Amino acid sequence: MSNGDIFVGEVIGTAILILFGAGVCAAVTLRHSKARASGWVVIAFGWGFGVLAGAYTAAPLSGGQLNPAVTIGIAVDTGKWGKVWVYLLGEMVGAMLGAVLAYLVYLAQFQANARKEDSTGDTDDEPLPTLGIFSTIPEIRNPVANLITEIIATMALVLPILAFGLTKGLGESGTTVLIVSLLVVGIGLSLGGPTGYAINPARDLGPRIVHTFLPIPNKGTSDWGYAWIPVVGPLIGGVLAGLVYNAAF
Repeated sequence: MSNGDIFVGEVIGTAILILFGAGVCAAVTLRHSKARASGWVVIAFGWGFGVLAGAYTAAPLSGGQLNPAVTIGIAVDTGKWGKVWVYLLGEMVGAMLGAVLAYLVYLAQFQANARKEDSTGDTDDEPLPTLGIFSTIPEIRNPVANLITEIIATMALVLPILAFGLTKGLGESGTTVLIVSLLVVGIGLSLGGPTGYAINPARDLGPRIVHTFLPIPNKGTSDWGYAWIPVVGPLIGGVLAGLVYNAAF
Protein backbone atom coordinates (compact mmCIF):
# COMPACT_ATOMS: atom_id res chain seq x y z
CA MET A 1 0.00 0.00 0.00
CA SER A 2 1.34 3.42 -0.94
CA ASN A 3 1.43 6.30 1.53
CA GLY A 4 -1.19 8.10 -0.54
CA ASP A 5 -3.59 5.13 -0.51
CA ILE A 6 -3.13 4.68 3.22
CA PHE A 7 -3.75 8.35 3.95
CA VAL A 8 -6.84 8.59 1.73
CA GLY A 9 -8.25 5.32 3.02
CA GLU A 10 -7.82 6.25 6.67
CA VAL A 11 -9.25 9.74 6.14
CA ILE A 12 -12.36 8.42 4.41
CA GLY A 13 -12.85 5.44 6.72
CA THR A 14 -12.34 7.39 9.95
CA ALA A 15 -14.58 10.20 8.70
CA ILE A 16 -17.37 7.68 8.13
CA LEU A 17 -16.77 6.16 11.57
CA ILE A 18 -17.09 9.52 13.31
CA LEU A 19 -20.00 10.63 11.13
CA PHE A 20 -21.96 7.60 12.32
CA GLY A 21 -20.69 7.77 15.91
CA ALA A 22 -21.08 11.48 16.54
CA GLY A 23 -24.26 11.32 14.50
CA VAL A 24 -25.90 8.74 16.75
CA CYS A 25 -24.83 10.71 19.84
CA ALA A 26 -26.38 13.84 18.36
CA ALA A 27 -29.53 11.93 17.44
CA VAL A 28 -29.98 10.70 21.00
CA THR A 29 -28.94 13.95 22.73
CA LEU A 30 -30.25 16.95 20.84
CA ARG A 31 -33.71 18.46 21.08
CA HIS A 32 -35.98 18.13 18.06
CA SER A 33 -34.28 14.90 16.99
CA LYS A 34 -36.58 11.99 16.19
CA ALA A 35 -34.22 9.64 18.05
CA ARG A 36 -33.95 11.79 21.19
CA ALA A 37 -33.50 9.84 24.45
CA SER A 38 -33.44 6.47 22.67
CA GLY A 39 -30.64 5.31 24.94
CA TRP A 40 -27.25 3.68 25.35
CA VAL A 41 -28.00 0.57 23.31
CA VAL A 42 -28.74 2.75 20.28
CA ILE A 43 -25.46 4.62 20.79
CA ALA A 44 -23.47 1.38 21.08
CA PHE A 45 -24.93 -0.01 17.87
CA GLY A 46 -24.51 3.32 16.08
CA TRP A 47 -20.77 3.27 16.82
CA GLY A 48 -20.57 -0.38 15.82
CA PHE A 49 -22.21 0.33 12.47
CA GLY A 50 -19.81 3.24 12.05
CA VAL A 51 -16.89 0.83 12.38
CA LEU A 52 -18.60 -1.52 9.92
CA ALA A 53 -19.13 1.17 7.27
CA GLY A 54 -15.80 2.93 7.76
CA ALA A 55 -13.57 -0.12 7.89
CA TYR A 56 -15.16 -1.88 4.91
CA THR A 57 -14.86 1.34 2.89
CA ALA A 58 -11.22 1.92 3.81
CA ALA A 59 -10.09 -1.71 3.63
CA PRO A 60 -9.13 -1.80 -0.08
CA LEU A 61 -6.92 1.28 0.33
CA SER A 62 -5.42 1.08 3.81
CA GLY A 63 -6.71 -2.02 5.55
CA GLY A 64 -9.17 0.10 7.53
CA GLN A 65 -7.41 0.50 10.88
CA LEU A 66 -9.18 3.79 11.75
CA ASN A 67 -7.70 3.88 15.24
CA PRO A 68 -4.20 4.90 16.44
CA ALA A 69 -4.41 2.30 19.22
CA VAL A 70 -4.95 -0.43 16.62
CA THR A 71 -2.18 0.99 14.43
CA ILE A 72 0.26 1.08 17.35
CA GLY A 73 -0.75 -2.39 18.52
CA ILE A 74 -0.08 -3.82 15.07
CA ALA A 75 3.29 -2.03 14.89
CA VAL A 76 4.31 -3.33 18.32
CA ASP A 77 3.44 -6.87 17.25
CA THR A 78 5.02 -6.79 13.78
CA GLY A 79 7.85 -4.33 14.38
CA LYS A 80 6.87 -2.42 11.24
CA TRP A 81 6.80 1.30 12.09
CA GLY A 82 7.62 2.92 8.74
CA LYS A 83 4.05 3.81 7.75
CA VAL A 84 2.62 4.37 11.22
CA TRP A 85 2.80 8.15 10.88
CA VAL A 86 0.73 8.03 7.68
CA TYR A 87 -1.98 6.01 9.42
CA LEU A 88 -2.02 8.35 12.43
CA LEU A 89 -2.23 11.47 10.26
CA GLY A 90 -5.05 10.05 8.16
CA GLU A 91 -6.96 8.94 11.24
CA MET A 92 -6.75 12.37 12.87
CA VAL A 93 -7.76 14.25 9.73
CA GLY A 94 -10.61 11.81 9.13
CA ALA A 95 -11.86 12.11 12.70
CA MET A 96 -12.00 15.89 12.45
CA LEU A 97 -13.74 15.74 9.06
CA GLY A 98 -16.31 13.27 10.36
CA ALA A 99 -17.09 15.52 13.32
CA VAL A 100 -17.69 18.48 11.01
CA LEU A 101 -19.99 16.38 8.81
CA ALA A 102 -22.02 15.20 11.82
CA TYR A 103 -22.37 18.83 12.92
CA LEU A 104 -23.67 19.80 9.48
CA VAL A 105 -26.21 16.98 9.46
CA TYR A 106 -27.64 18.20 12.79
CA LEU A 107 -27.06 21.91 12.18
CA ALA A 108 -30.67 22.94 12.83
CA GLN A 109 -30.79 20.82 15.99
CA PHE A 110 -27.57 22.35 17.29
CA GLN A 111 -29.03 25.80 16.76
CA ALA A 112 -32.32 24.88 18.46
CA ASN A 113 -30.38 23.25 21.29
CA ALA A 114 -29.34 26.69 22.57
CA ARG A 115 -32.82 27.31 23.93
CA LYS A 116 -34.85 25.26 26.37
CA GLU A 117 -38.63 25.31 26.28
CA ASP A 118 -40.61 24.69 29.43
CA SER A 119 -44.14 23.30 29.67
CA THR A 120 -45.65 26.72 28.97
CA GLY A 121 -43.68 27.19 25.78
CA ASP A 122 -41.44 29.86 27.30
CA THR A 123 -37.73 29.62 26.74
CA ASP A 124 -34.68 30.25 28.85
CA ASP A 125 -30.97 30.29 28.22
CA GLU A 126 -30.10 26.87 29.63
CA PRO A 127 -28.46 24.78 26.87
CA LEU A 128 -28.00 21.06 26.73
CA PRO A 129 -24.33 20.01 26.82
CA THR A 130 -22.83 19.24 23.41
CA LEU A 131 -19.32 17.93 24.16
CA GLY A 132 -20.62 14.42 24.75
CA ILE A 133 -21.77 14.31 21.14
CA PHE A 134 -18.18 14.75 19.97
CA SER A 135 -15.95 13.32 22.71
CA THR A 136 -16.09 11.24 25.85
CA ILE A 137 -16.95 12.48 29.34
CA PRO A 138 -16.45 10.25 32.41
CA GLU A 139 -19.48 9.49 34.53
CA ILE A 140 -17.29 9.75 37.66
CA ARG A 141 -14.24 11.96 37.25
CA ASN A 142 -11.40 9.93 38.71
CA PRO A 143 -8.24 10.15 36.55
CA VAL A 144 -6.70 6.89 37.77
CA ALA A 145 -9.91 4.90 37.42
CA ASN A 146 -10.74 6.54 34.08
CA LEU A 147 -7.27 5.77 32.72
CA ILE A 148 -7.48 2.14 33.85
CA THR A 149 -10.88 1.79 32.20
CA GLU A 150 -9.60 3.10 28.87
CA ILE A 151 -6.51 0.87 29.00
CA ILE A 152 -8.49 -2.30 29.70
CA ALA A 153 -11.26 -1.49 27.21
CA THR A 154 -8.71 -0.79 24.48
CA MET A 155 -6.88 -4.03 25.18
CA ALA A 156 -10.26 -5.75 24.87
CA LEU A 157 -10.48 -4.24 21.39
CA VAL A 158 -6.94 -4.55 20.05
CA LEU A 159 -6.03 -8.01 21.34
CA PRO A 160 -9.00 -9.73 19.65
CA ILE A 161 -8.37 -7.74 16.45
CA LEU A 162 -4.82 -9.10 16.36
CA ALA A 163 -6.04 -12.61 17.13
CA PHE A 164 -8.68 -12.46 14.40
CA GLY A 165 -5.78 -12.37 11.96
CA LEU A 166 -4.95 -15.95 12.97
CA THR A 167 -8.47 -17.14 12.14
CA LYS A 168 -8.11 -18.13 8.50
CA GLY A 169 -11.81 -18.46 7.82
CA LEU A 170 -12.55 -14.88 8.82
CA GLY A 171 -10.08 -13.48 6.34
CA GLU A 172 -11.25 -15.75 3.51
CA SER A 173 -14.93 -14.96 4.09
CA GLY A 174 -14.39 -11.20 4.42
CA THR A 175 -16.28 -11.11 7.70
CA THR A 176 -13.43 -9.86 9.89
CA VAL A 177 -14.73 -6.28 9.81
CA LEU A 178 -18.24 -7.46 10.72
CA ILE A 179 -16.88 -9.33 13.74
CA VAL A 180 -14.83 -6.29 14.82
CA SER A 181 -17.94 -4.14 14.54
CA LEU A 182 -19.82 -6.47 16.85
CA LEU A 183 -16.82 -6.42 19.19
CA VAL A 184 -17.09 -2.61 19.38
CA VAL A 185 -20.79 -2.91 20.19
CA GLY A 186 -19.97 -5.40 22.94
CA ILE A 187 -17.30 -3.14 24.42
CA GLY A 188 -19.74 -0.25 24.45
CA LEU A 189 -22.43 -2.29 26.21
CA SER A 190 -20.11 -3.97 28.71
CA LEU A 191 -17.24 -1.54 29.35
CA GLY A 192 -18.53 1.82 28.17
CA GLY A 193 -20.37 2.88 31.31
CA PRO A 194 -17.50 4.53 33.25
CA THR A 195 -15.92 6.73 30.54
CA GLY A 196 -17.98 6.42 27.37
CA TYR A 197 -15.33 4.10 25.86
CA ALA A 198 -13.11 6.26 23.70
CA ILE A 199 -10.79 3.27 22.93
CA ASN A 200 -9.49 5.38 20.04
CA PRO A 201 -7.34 8.52 20.50
CA ALA A 202 -8.33 10.01 17.13
CA ARG A 203 -12.02 9.37 17.80
CA ASP A 204 -11.83 11.54 20.93
CA LEU A 205 -9.15 14.12 20.18
CA GLY A 206 -10.15 15.01 16.61
CA PRO A 207 -13.80 15.77 17.42
CA ARG A 208 -12.78 17.57 20.63
CA ILE A 209 -10.64 19.94 18.56
CA VAL A 210 -13.56 20.47 16.19
CA HIS A 211 -15.93 21.12 19.11
CA THR A 212 -13.57 23.82 20.35
CA PHE A 213 -13.82 25.78 17.10
CA LEU A 214 -17.34 25.06 15.83
CA PRO A 215 -19.84 27.94 16.17
CA ILE A 216 -22.25 25.96 18.35
CA PRO A 217 -24.47 28.31 20.39
CA ASN A 218 -23.86 28.05 24.15
CA LYS A 219 -21.77 24.93 23.58
CA GLY A 220 -19.98 24.99 26.94
CA THR A 221 -16.52 23.68 27.68
CA SER A 222 -14.44 21.30 25.57
CA ASP A 223 -12.98 19.90 28.84
CA TRP A 224 -9.32 19.91 27.86
CA GLY A 225 -8.33 18.96 31.40
CA TYR A 226 -9.70 15.46 30.78
CA ALA A 227 -8.61 15.18 27.14
CA TRP A 228 -5.31 13.41 27.84
CA ILE A 229 -6.98 10.32 29.32
CA PRO A 230 -8.85 9.14 26.18
CA VAL A 231 -5.60 9.63 24.25
CA VAL A 232 -3.02 8.16 26.63
CA GLY A 233 -5.22 5.32 27.93
CA PRO A 234 -5.97 3.80 24.50
CA LEU A 235 -2.36 4.21 23.37
CA ILE A 236 -1.14 2.32 26.45
CA GLY A 237 -3.83 -0.30 25.85
CA GLY A 238 -2.75 -0.71 22.24
CA VAL A 239 0.90 -1.15 23.22
CA LEU A 240 0.05 -3.68 25.93
CA ALA A 241 -2.22 -5.62 23.57
CA GLY A 242 0.57 -5.78 21.00
CA LEU A 243 3.04 -7.01 23.60
CA VAL A 244 0.66 -9.64 24.99
CA TYR A 245 -0.23 -10.88 21.53
CA ASN A 246 3.42 -11.06 20.49
CA ALA A 247 4.33 -12.99 23.62
CA ALA A 248 1.36 -15.35 23.73
CA PHE A 249 0.71 -16.12 20.08
